[in-house]
Amino acid sequence: MTLDLADVPLRRSLMRRSLLRLGASSATHVLPPWPPPSYYNGGSSSKASNFQSTSAFSSNSRWVVVTNSLPPPEWVEPFNDVSDIVSSPQRFDPSPWVAQILNLLDGSPQMEPNLDFYCHKFLIKLSPNFVAYVLKSDDLRGKPETALRFFSWAGKQKKYHHKLECYVSLIELLCLCGDLDRIRCVVVELKNMNFLMNSNAANCLIKSFGCLGMVEELLWVWRGMKENGIEPSLYTYNFLVNGLVNSMFIESAERVFEVMEGGKIVPDIVTYNTMIKGYCKAGKTQKAMEKFWDMEGRNVEADKITYMTLMQGCYSEGDFDSCLSLYQEMREKGIEIPSHAYSLVINGLCKGGKCMVGYAVFEDMIEKGCKANVANYTALIDSYAKCGCIEEAMKLFKRMKSDGLEPDGVTYGVIVNGLCKSGRLEKAMEYFQFCQNNRMADNAMLYSSLIDGLGKAGRVDEAERVFEQMIEKGCPPDSYCYNALIDALAKCGKTDEALALFKKMEKEGCDQTVYTYTILIDGLFKEHRNEEALKLWDMMIDKGITPTAASFRALSVGLCLSGKVARACKILDDLAPMGVIPETAFEDMINVLCKAGRVKEACKLADGIVDRGREIPGRIRTVLINALRKTGNADLAMKLMHSKIGIGYDRWGSVKKRVKFRILIDI
Repeated sequence: MTLDLADVPLRRSLMRRSLLRLGASSATHVLPPWPPPSYYNGGSSSKASNFQSTSAFSSNSRWVVVTNSLPPPEWVEPFNDVSDIVSSPQRFDPSPWVAQILNLLDGSPQMEPNLDFYCHKFLIKLSPNFVAYVLKSDDLRGKPETALRFFSWAGKQKKYHHKLECYVSLIELLCLCGDLDRIRCVVVELKNMNFLMNSNAANCLIKSFGCLGMVEELLWVWRGMKENGIEPSLYTYNFLVNGLVNSMFIESAERVFEVMEGGKIVPDIVTYNTMIKGYCKAGKTQKAMEKFWDMEGRNVEADKITYMTLMQGCYSEGDFDSCLSLYQEMREKGIEIPSHAYSLVINGLCKGGKCMVGYAVFEDMIEKGCKANVANYTALIDSYAKCGCIEEAMKLFKRMKSDGLEPDGVTYGVIVNGLCKSGRLEKAMEYFQFCQNNRMADNAMLYSSLIDGLGKAGRVDEAERVFEQMIEKGCPPDSYCYNALIDALAKCGKTDEALALFKKMEKEGCDQTVYTYTILIDGLFKEHRNEEALKLWDMMIDKGITPTAASFRALSVGLCLSGKVARACKILDDLAPMGVIPETAFEDMINVLCKAGRVKEACKLADGIVDRGREIPGRIRTVLINALRKTGNADLAMKLMHSKIGIGYDRWGSVKKRVKFRILIDI
């Protein structure tokens, strides 16, 4: 006969209880078994109470009289010591009571009564160690409500008090669920218990609170460790730093890191990776790189997590060259390069216009056994198209399909955009029609690309029809779509229609960007509607939209051509407090005046710039020479080049004055 160790403790416990009852009985014959069979077959709680209170029961007309009451319930532990029964390398096995109790934790309304009945039936009580062990079970993971109910029920047992480990297990479970409100309630109760902190509990709590960034609770545990003389381990330090970083307490994390550097427990790769993660999250990528360089001096070898974190931070800040350098360093060191790292490098290079280098990394990725995805192909196709290499882009598109990857709406949007920019509108229309037939035309990028392409080709009526079709299909136009059509209308002289679309855009709550205003201001000035253009400029400023160099160029050119150079200079002065300083503003204004044949006004503007000390005279002189040369005024350019105008001085007695630019036209 084979002995089932899982049944030994339960059978032994039941036998002991039966013998206790037999020894306490005054009868000579005991016929019914204990407990009665009905209790193993789901008897009710009322039967259990009747069984305990009845002093005699019968079987086959014979009675056994029990003179003593039932023995007290026994505390059960999560593990049973069976070393006195068998010899085994594993001397402690999980108690069979654990599985029985877990089966009862079903979250039903009858869960607590079922637990009461079961424990009463078998005369057991659950020890604090048992409760802590059950709360750690995978069966309760993701069931915070059930765990809290079990915790509350266990605390109501007679002569029972939760131990620190019970609270720790419950907090760990709630942290896995991310239930911050309930965690804080449990922590308040835990603080009131005034337990003495121990090393294991402190490490578990710091890990739990650290993962969720609960700094107040984290520091409470840390103080408890110090008060109880518990020395933190590397594990403790790492989770403390992680918790501070997750809560963006980067300076506090730095202080902990400095303590580690000057103490017995030095930072390891986990500590460095955590600090680098914190710096990248805070947008301090340079500090993250410094910490990375510091690792070499400390003989801490960077791993793929280090490189991935840094690459992600550099990519977020648009530092694509650093992404490439980190990738090359990983290759040189033989560190495994995850597919996400390849994607970051490829996308970064493509955004930076380095499609050829991006393609080389792409081929290296394929060679190393990493499969390309739709996003990789789309980034490369877009980059080639924007660089004017539409044929290479189309080859990649065909290769993508031959590799078994199905292009999505974004990919087709890139293709349509590239074809439109290269003037291949008919081919772009074919792909657009294909997307419509396959229900992929709900992508605003597709519509905006086609509208922009048609508008730039002068096919404004078709662009309007595509815009209306977009609305009919239930695809709401975004700012790009509106701007593309407004630009097309303004450039073909339909400024009133463009303004009507601008008002519709505002009515429908679509964001009006600085580009929207720039298009309309430029269009209004070209139709000599200067006051309307200035009103739009003021409206843009009032809405808090920051002007760009392009928007000011449209305004200043319009004002200069209408003879309002002083007004343009005043508006430029007003932009300085807003932090907007277009570097080429004066150069653009001088160029447009010279191009319009208004050399006298250009010279007057140049004098004003120099007199106010806004630019170095030599630079303004060079700008004016180039402007005159480009507009065909080579004679004036030569005169200016061989004169002292702008950089020389004339004396009238004791008075020394700079030679003005305006005398150029008098020479």
